[in-house]
Amino acid sequence: MSEQEAETWRLEISEVDVKQRLDKVLATHHEDLSRSRLKALLTEGHLELNGEVFKSPSYKVRSGDSIALTLPPPVSVETLAQDIPLDILHEDDEIIVVNKPAGMVVHPAEGNPDGTLVNALLGHCGDSLKGIGGEIRPGIVHRLDKDTSGVMVVAKDEVSLNFIAEQFSERTLDRHYWAICWGRPYPATGDVEMAIGRHPKNRKKMAAVIRDGKYAKTSFKVLERFGTGVDKAAAALIQCKLSTGRTHQIRVHMTEIGHSILGDPLYGRVTKDRLKHLSDEVEEHVSGLTRQMLHARTLGFIHPKTKEHVFFEVEPPEDFIAALTSLREMTACS
Repeated sequence: MSEQEAETWRLEISEVDVKQRLDKVLATHHEDLSRSRLKALLTEGHLELNGEVFKSPSYKVRSGDSIALTLPPPVSVETLAQDIPLDILHEDDEIIVVNKPAGMVVHPAEGNPDGTLVNALLGHCGDSLKGIGGEIRPGIVHRLDKDTSGVMVVAKDEVSLNFIAEQFSERTLDRHYWAICWGRPYPATGDVEMAIGRHPKNRKKMAAVIRDGKYAKTSFKVLERFGTGVDKAAAALIQCKLSTGRTHQIRVHMTEIGHSILGDPLYGRVTKDRLKHLSDEVEEHVSGLTRQMLHARTLGFIHPKTKEHVFFEVEPPEDFIAALTSLREMTACS
């Protein structure tokens, strides 16, 4: 990754901007930087007003004021850039959209210092990363669990990150997941609204909690049923839409209503009661699953530069399709 040079941006205050706050004027004339980033540049002494270092964002500018804002080059983070293959659905100067495989952690952390999506993005994007918060790094807008596959969008600059993050915050995106759950949810459509927080006894798990939880809402729809009859329904393919984005949200909510996700090692424990409606072949297949059958299938949002709606859709990976095929064959033979 080549070194980037500092850039100095200059502005002469005209009558249009007179008596406005300095931070507001900067935001108006420098839309590629967020308000928080501009404030940090001021407080760190990167702005000169009439030739002198100036740090007050609330200053009311005057006609003829001369502003020089120096943008230091983004610094390289310690995270290792790695040559890891990526399934890229779309890439331009502002964003990159990928199909994250199951088994890949999104961000380096204790126990997963490398081999993550961030390591792969640093290796792939190189100089096209324009810096976020003064660091050369990809802007992770949202995350998927390690063993959840599917569509993710990542920003290459701070403005794009904030623009897409606002859509997540306002819940204006088109975002749907496919999951295979135990049993058959009844009725076939519904909403699950339960606050989610850390499990009181198992710190690796989340749970629906009354105290200290964050509001969460998941809407589900049954797409396909496997097995025969209401009482003997073995499993179902469901589509889930998130109104919020809490950790393990779909997995926790579906578990709470009695329909945990097949293969989920944390929430979807295989029981004799669940296995009794499966054929021997499907039982063997399901018992061998090593990750939750959960896939982020679609993602639609407004592009940060073109302001046009973009939409991405990816089919589930082989293990998910194989589980579906087994359940369909069992249903056809019943």
